[in-house]
Amino acid sequence: MFSFKTHLISPDQALPGRDDRPFAVGDQHLVLGTPIMADPPDGYEVVVLGLGCFWGEEQTFWNVPGVWSTSVGYAGGFTQNPTYEEVCSGRTGHAEVVRVIYDPAKVSFDDLLKVFWENHDPTQGMRQGNDRGTQYRSVIYTTTPEQQEQAEASRTAYQKRMTASGYGEITTTIAPLRDYWYAEDYHQQYLVKNPFGYCPNHSTGVAYTTS
Repeated sequence: MFSFKTHLISPDQALPGRDDRPFAVGDQHLVLGTPIMADPPDGYEVVVLGLGCFWGEEQTFWNVPGVWSTSVGYAGGFTQNPTYEEVCSGRTGHAEVVRVIYDPAKVSFDDLLKVFWENHDPTQGMRQGNDRGTQYRSVIYTTTPEQQEQAEASRTAYQKRMTASGYGEITTTIAPLRDYWYAEDYHQQYLVKNPFGYCPNHSTGVAYTTS
C-alpha cells in the first residue's frame, strides 16, 4: 500500500506551500555566535546534509572545528516554505537537513563527509532507527561540482567498508542542492534550548576511509 510517509511523492502530489515564510527563524547561532540565516563569507563553502533527526545532527556539525555556522531546515522536495508539520506528513518531499557553512582552510569537505557517514546508518532508506518517514532519509545536497564528485566517490568508498561489515546497499541520495528552506526558530539549536531533548544516534561504528 502506498504511504506518503515511506514513499517519495511526485511534484503533482506535493502540498503547494506559500510564497512567504510563515514563521520566524532566529538571528544568532546560540553556540557559534554567527548568523543563522547567512550567505557564506568569501572563501567559505556550504553543504546541506540529511542523516535523520536534525536536532542532534546539527549539534554534531556545530562541534566540528572549522564549521562557521549551522542551521536546520528542509530540502529535496517540492513545497515552498514548508512547515514542520507539513514535512512530517510526507506531502512535501523534503528531508530534515542541516545546512553547514564551513571554512575549507580549516576543515576539508572530506572531513565533513567522514562525520556524515560515521554518524548514521545510510542503508536504512526512509528512516533512521525508529524515526520512520521520508523526511529521515540520508541525503547530501552539494553546492559545487567538486563537492558532487567527491561525495559520489565517498559513497563508493564507504559502500566497500559497509559491505565488508555486513551491511546492505547505501541508499543516500547525492544531488546538487535546489532549494533550502529554513526550519522554525524552535528547531534551531534545539538541544541548546532543550538540554534534556532526545535525538538518537544511529551510527554503525563503521569507520570512513578513502583508502
